[in-house]
Formats: sequence, C-alpha cells, structure tokens
Amino acid sequence: MKLEEITSRETWDGFIKSRAEANFLQSWDFYEFHIARGKKIVRRAVVVDGKIVAAYAGVIETAKRGKYLAIAGGPIMDFDNFELVRAVFEDIRRVGNELECVFVRVRPQWPESSESLALMQKMGLKRAPMYLSAEYVGILDLSKSEEEILAGASQGFRRKLRKAEKVGIEIDAETSDEAIKEFCRLEKLHAERQKYVAFSSEWLTKQFEAFREGGEILIYTARFEGEILAMNFMIFYGPEASYHYGVSTELGTRYSAAPLLHMAAMREARKRGCVRYNLWGIVGPLEKSHRFYGVSEFKRSFGCEELKYTPAHDLILKPMKYKVTKLIENSRRKKRKV
Repeated sequence: MKLEEITSRETWDGFIKSRAEANFLQSWDFYEFHIARGKKIVRRAVVVDGKIVAAYAGVIETAKRGKYLAIAGGPIMDFDNFELVRAVFEDIRRVGNELECVFVRVRPQWPESSESLALMQKMGLKRAPMYLSAEYVGILDLSKSEEEILAGASQGFRRKLRKAEKVGIEIDAETSDEAIKEFCRLEKLHAERQKYVAFSSEWLTKQFEAFREGGEILIYTARFEGEILAMNFMIFYGPEASYHYGVSTELGTRYSAAPLLHMAAMREARKRGCVRYNLWGIVGPLEKSHRFYGVSEFKRSFGCEELKYTPAHDLILKPMKYKVTKLIENSRRKKRKV
C-alpha cells in the first residue's frame, strides 16, 4: 500500500469516475479551478499493485486565524475497509501537519448514519462548526424515464412545465464566454433581489473555464421573446449531473422557466451516461426560518429523494488556534442562519 501524489488527469479522473459516489467536488478540474485562484492543492491516492484504491483532493484555505485543508466530497474510498480508512486519515493528518494547517475539514460523499459518525469519531475527528459544501441534498434517479419523474413531481411542478412549454419558452445550452459573462451579470442582480452575497465574477468564470476544459459544463438559458428568464450552471461528471448554480430575472418570476431548464439538463445527463441528478442543497421541511427554505421547497417539488451526507468533521491539528476558529464559525453560523 503506497500513498502518493497523482499528477495525471487521466489517472485521477479514471479512478474517481469509476466510483458510484463520484462527484465534481473531487474531480480533476475542480482543483484546476482552485489552482487558477492561486491556491495550493493536494491530490493524494492509495495505490496497491499499481492501481488506485482510494483518493482525496483538497485545497488550502487561508484566514487570519490560520490555514486549513478543505476536503469536500471526499475521501473517495471503501469506508467499510477499516485499514484503508485508517491509512487515508493518517496520510491526511501528516499532510495537514506538513502544510502547517490548524485543522483539516472533511465532508465525505458518504450517507450519514450512526456508523459513519462513529467512524469519524474513531479517526479522531470532531463535528465541524460550519458546513463544507452541501450536506443535505435532493437527488433524482435518472434510471427513471421522464414520464416516471414527472409522475413523482408535484402537481404545481407539472403545471409550470406545461405552461412554459405552451407559451414557447426557448432553451439554449452553451459554453461560450458570452454565456458566463451574462450569467455573472444576472447573478449580481439576482443576489440584490434575494438579499444574499453574490459570488464574484472571477470565482464563477474561473470555475466555468476549468470545467469547460474537461467538457463537463453547460450553461442553460431560458428565453421568452428574446428576453432571458433564467440560467442554470450545470456540471456533468461521471455518474452525476449537478445543478451547481441558478439565477433568474425579474421577468422570470412571471414565467416559470426553471422546470423546462431542468428537464433539458436531465436529457443531456442521460446522453452522457449520468445515473443521478443532484439538485444540491436543501433544508428540512420544517425549517421555515432558514434562508434556503423557499428554494428547498422548489427542489422538493421535483419529487426528489432526500439524502444527508456525513456532515463536515474537523481533524484538529493545533488545538489552541482551533478554539478561535470554532468561536468565530459558531458566531457566523448563527448570524447567517445556516
């Protein structure tokens, strides 16, 4: 059993995509995006007899209170193999210490259970005060036909879809520079209306360019009489299609284009061999005060299966400095109501 850095896109993606839980958060291109941000990254794998059997990628994030290594959607491995799990977490600890991190934050793409939580504790990790990527998501099974998916959707969803089809809303899928520029412009306007902090144009554009390099992204645009109603930023990676970001215009509130956008993306996902459609973050149906409640109810109208991943856990490397992080993040979580 050897642990080593992986420097080949083909080798890395070949292993990650072969796994049922594969997700873009552990893709090669997601870390090319972080490199484009000027960040240091790690791509490590366990190799046995020349074959990868486990892998994790992470990015070093910096803050005034200290550096930390963030591993979102990973490690990718067989969590039932205790010796393998132990070897991977020992390597994560060693790498985190070498990089002088205060802690390592891990959010595996592994369904939450009493076993998963117990294993995190056994590996010496503590529940993180803040999330790392979406921990509670809505999933649609793409092995179902379009008719079966619509049958499981809410009546309101089906009504909006029929209305959008009837009025003649047009859908385009692009990877052009113009498409991402327009998405960035609308995202700022959408954030102003919905009162949230918009992503920077640089953040969105560098992410778009990284995934475009691997042919893993499409920006979907819904138009009515030439006017944009809504846009979706879709990533297709291995077995999963991901609704990463979405924006709408003021005109879009009068025409429900979102169902049409998603149905178009699902058709493309099937063509690419994806077996699931990840609508990403949702909150519980009773969390009505949560700022994501409204969008969560919209996602539930698809009839999606709700899945909770094992929540983010921290491997604490510098306990005294970590106490400051915990205080700050607990305060932020309460202020942001997340």
